[in-house]
Amino acid sequence: MSVTLSWTAAIRVLLRADATVQLRNKRSLFLSFALPLVILFALFTAKRAAVLGDPRLRVAECMTLGIVTLGVIGYPMSVARDRDNGVFQRLRVAPAATWTIMGSRFVVQVAAMLVMAIVALTAAGVFEHVSLGAVEYVLTLAAVLVGALVFLSIGQAVVGLVPSADTLNAISRFILIPIFGLSLFGHTDVLGTTFEYISRWSPGGAFSSLLAGAMNPSAWSLETWGALLACLAYSAVFAGVGIRWFRWTSR
Repeated sequence: MSVTLSWTAAIRVLLRADATVQLRNKRSLFLSFALPLVILFALFTAKRAAVLGDPRLRVAECMTLGIVTLGVIGYPMSVARDRDNGVFQRLRVAPAATWTIMGSRFVVQVAAMLVMAIVALTAAGVFEHVSLGAVEYVLTLAAVLVGALVFLSIGQAVVGLVPSADTLNAISRFILIPIFGLSLFGHTDVLGTTFEYISRWSPGGAFSSLLAGAMNPSAWSLETWGALLACLAYSAVFAGVGIRWFRWTSR
């Protein structure tokens, strides 16, 4: 019983500390929340935006951008900075299990993604008249949790393989472009059927398909189940890489 209480106390303290750091990083949070909203309005006002899919699919793509930004840039950069500053070295000698150190960071990032998704859905309903029922809303938030696993796992793999925070900053921003770019073209053959197929089954495309299916359960199909399985597979692979090669110090 005492060990369980110790774990509970450690998680509580770490969550409070990580949440405080996250809230103080106002610029990063603003960009993560504002960017999906900017893209949302752009996709609905552009003359040829309909070529990218129906309104719910476009909302899903905007939410994908926010989740990718938090998971692939925000999370690994936070971990890399703390690693460079020796925070992890100090935490590892604290009376807390190793899994609680990283687990609290995951929980804080997932919470931020859920809040971002709620903001995006609210904006879509108010300004673009894309509203969801109770079932669709719950399924969408459940899909966001799956997306959190995918892109936090990618972020974990990046921070595990790249020891330098400066190098990681450049790499994270570089891989954000193809991940989100491919998600945009997963349901249109404007660039050819081969590119559409690759886009649809990329991490961003698979998650966008899953999210669109969750927002419209009547259109849920075998392809949506395939997207779910693809997301889980991506999560397992990237999480395995990130855990296997993660270093607690930058040296």
